[in-house]
Amino acid sequence: MKSKLQKVGLVLLGALAGVLLSLNFSAVAQKAGARSPLPVEELRSFAEVFGAIKSNYVEPVPDKKLISGAINGMLTDLDPHSAYLDRDAYRELQVGTQGEFGGLGIEVGMEDGFVKVVSPIEDTPAFRAGIKSGDLIIKLDETPVKGMSLNDAVKRMRGKPKTTIKLTVLRKGETKPLEFTVMRDVIKVQSVKSKMFEPGFGYLRVVQFQEHSAESLVRHINTLYKNGPLKGLVLDLRNDPGGLLNGAVGVSAAFLPPKSVVVTTDGRTEDAKRKYLASTEDYLRGGGDDYLKNLPPAVKSVPMVVLVNGGSASASEIVAGALQDHKRALIMGTQTFGKGSVQTIMPLGNHTAIKLTTARYYTPSGRSIQLKGITPDIVVEEPGIDAHAFLREADLDKHLANDKDPSAGAVKPSTQAGDKPKAEGAEEPTKPIEFGSAKDYQLVQAVNMLKGLQIIRSN
Repeated sequence: MKSKLQKVGLVLLGALAGVLLSLNFSAVAQKAGARSPLPVEELRSFAEVFGAIKSNYVEPVPDKKLISGAINGMLTDLDPHSAYLDRDAYRELQVGTQGEFGGLGIEVGMEDGFVKVVSPIEDTPAFRAGIKSGDLIIKLDETPVKGMSLNDAVKRMRGKPKTTIKLTVLRKGETKPLEFTVMRDVIKVQSVKSKMFEPGFGYLRVVQFQEHSAESLVRHINTLYKNGPLKGLVLDLRNDPGGLLNGAVGVSAAFLPPKSVVVTTDGRTEDAKRKYLASTEDYLRGGGDDYLKNLPPAVKSVPMVVLVNGGSASASEIVAGALQDHKRALIMGTQTFGKGSVQTIMPLGNHTAIKLTTARYYTPSGRSIQLKGITPDIVVEEPGIDAHAFLREADLDKHLANDKDPSAGAVKPSTQAGDKPKAEGAEEPTKPIEFGSAKDYQLVQAVNMLKGLQIIRSN
């Protein structure tokens, strides 16, 4: 009798799941132009697993938790950047694009069941504590990360401002785990910074691409030009993890002729096949006054060097690739991260959303950024910093392939056997480089290049 009831329940559950999924899949299929039939056998298996958990799991599990877990599993199994955003994650994403959010200040991904740091955001608690790109977080306080989902780990790292959390990390080149005690804070990211590095030589740094990054860039450029024309300009995109596409298009448009191609995208749907130009239609979301018209004309031709490294990802790679392809600037530093995929935020009901990879990015000349990144015109490494220590897209599990070069990303120097340190106690962390300072070796070499001086190679 019990067996029969279970069978009937599974049939009803399967039918219900089939109807619900049919409704949802139909809407998605119509948008995508897909006409493939529903996978009936797989949906039946899903319903059977759902029923088995509901009936036999050691503790009762809410339906909402099971469905959310199933959605999250579908997305995280695709690639490192597709994800399910619950209410908290969706709200933080929306707030974060405006430049203010709570947390530690690190861009993270998942690797081998651990949280891996893509890049610390400048002037945040994590950055000041010494967290670096490529660090593998193995413990949050005394709780092992192994077995946590990325969303769960991120939630643990969030918290009330002025509270602390201990991060235990493994770092390539270190023989023991490193421990960091980081105080949470409200993260207010100043998207653009500037200074006159030397008389006649300006320095611009984009920390992260936000909603108003390009508009802020214009104000900083005008400040640099206040005392007369510049002899050279350095645009620093090192450790910039990316951000909003329209911000990248706007920053590129500041230095390129009008209507120049900045980046193209290509995917399965018509919406994913686009060409973004240095025009108001592509960098002004929702219209508004064209802030680029206030730029000094000389900024279109001033000699430029763009600094990049392994922490330069996504939107920063778009800018570097556009300026390189149009021969507008010399790219200097080390190979970039290689994130050349487009994520589209698709809102769902109940203030949740999915972040889905829908296309790939290509530079104006047609180069795919995915896995390969941007290769500098002149390679200049920071003394004491191993360029291979940076985490890269090719190191991430389930990364999307480069459709132009299938061999791209085949070698993963930062995750080869023997690179991971042994866990034998804790050591003191090292402090990060102060970008823009007189001791910033790569910046000094960029200015020397602008002066026409020979680059002094580091030992």
